[in-house]
Amino acid sequence: MAAALAWTSDLRLAVGVIPAPLRNVALTAMETAMLHRLFPGRVTVGVGHGVQDWMGQVGARVESPLTLLREYLVALRALLGGEQVTTDGRYVQLDKVALGWPPTTAPAIVAAAAGPRTLRLSGEFADGTVLDSSITFDGLRRARRLVDEGRAAAGRTDPHPLIVYLRAMTGTAGRDALAKEISEGSVQADSAVVAGDAAAIAAAIGSWADAGADTVVLHPPGDEPDPAAFVRFIAEQVGPLVP
Repeated sequence: MAAALAWTSDLRLAVGVIPAPLRNVALTAMETAMLHRLFPGRVTVGVGHGVQDWMGQVGARVESPLTLLREYLVALRALLGGEQVTTDGRYVQLDKVALGWPPTTAPAIVAAAAGPRTLRLSGEFADGTVLDSSITFDGLRRARRLVDEGRAAAGRTDPHPLIVYLRAMTGTAGRDALAKEISEGSVQADSAVVAGDAAAIAAAIGSWADAGADTVVLHPPGDEPDPAAFVRFIAEQVGPLVP
């Protein structure tokens, strides 16, 4: 991220998301603060439970991901806000920890969420929620309700954007691949997946915005042979069609 920010002047970048079980919260705070000091206003950092199978592969899987994420978000926001933090949680333990060079303005921290309890938690402790491409239109509206329940419980009235990851499969081959996935039942027809030309992708972005998404992140399928070409296609052909 630092390399991309250094090579550009106004591009905004995000990490969506860092797996909390894998990285000590103090380390995440230090690296996030560094990016914000170097490139203020251009960085968004998200945290989440991590893919549980992957966390297990590296020996970082925890018994209660929800407890960890709660403790992590509270500590991370406090550290980035310039506070000295002492806490003895189930997973997060800090003893008079503070950043020597905190960001000049406390940055927003977003959280990945899917289940009801995590969505409420995100509304309570995070500044935005990331939803992956398995989300449906009904799921997005449900996520907004649950996030707002968490915000209400915490007495929060600040904006809380919902960020949807939309998997985009381009061209005729993409349409064929998506049709096969739907017929095989590996993806729901109304989930955050689109296939086709620039107009079809732009229309899908509009549909998700109408359903309540504040930000739509386009990402290619895992077997995309040329990610750089995908980025150019989105920027040059899809972008101009999005209001």
